Amino acid sequence: MLDRFAPVIKKDSDDERLLALIDPARLPRHIAVIMDGNGRWAKMRGKPRIFGHKAGAESVRSLLDTCARLQIEALTLYAFSTENWKRPKAEVSGLMSMLKRYIRSEMGEVKANNIRFQAIGNIPGLSEGVQKEIAWATAHTAENTGTVLSVALNYGGRAEIVEAARRAVQQLLDQGKSLERLTDADIERNLYTHGLPEVDLLIRTSGEMRLSNFLLWQLAYSEIYVTPTLFPDFRRQHLFEAIVEFQQRDRRFGGVAAHVSTSLI
Repeated sequence: MLDRFAPVIKKDSDDERLLALIDPARLPRHIAVIMDGNGRWAKMRGKPRIFGHKAGAESVRSLLDTCARLQIEALTLYAFSTENWKRPKAEVSGLMSMLKRYIRSEMGEVKANNIRFQAIGNIPGLSEGVQKEIAWATAHTAENTGTVLSVALNYGGRAEIVEAARRAVQQLLDQGKSLERLTDADIERNLYTHGLPEVDLLIRTSGEMRLSNFLLWQLAYSEIYVTPTLFPDFRRQHLFEAIVEFQQRDRRFGGVAAHVSTSLI
């Protein structure tokens, strides 16, 4: 695995030290990131909030490059929630314009790194121009077989579950089955993330301790890692730190670790 990073990691650097601690046999298959702190980062520098969002683009590049080199199966980024429409119009407009430019400018690199792009959320609720760029990027990378990059846009976790439940119920009714036959698997098949591995690791930047309506179903047994680092400052080293801690966790999925006695005596 060290060979994959040889061109981009300096010898005897913190990145190299952290990478050496990572067990390639126990990498998370699916990493999700709540990219928080762009506005605060900009405010600390006396700049408008959109300045922080633009700075965060470099962090996205670092995340993508690192996940591709680690051969992480899926990376899901929380880019714009259904609640974000409440922000000032100038900020929302700037975000959408930046998103369109980013998709066009970065898809060449994404395609070259064998990354497959998709957007999840209420995509029809976005502007026609944004939808057009999303459709282009999705088609442009459709044949790629590496990391699946899912960008959550106009996304809300509760709304996703409600929509998935509606579709699952309708499918049962169409098959002439009772609603009592509804299972977790029926819901899961109708989620935006269907076909992707379960989310193993959720990373939230900026130190906030909440899920913010993100992947509420998918995060049921995910390990959560919170870093005080604001997203525009998040780089390869911080992702390595998250993975090192993830590999130190004892994941029991509601069970009991094998080395712990279950005796009540």
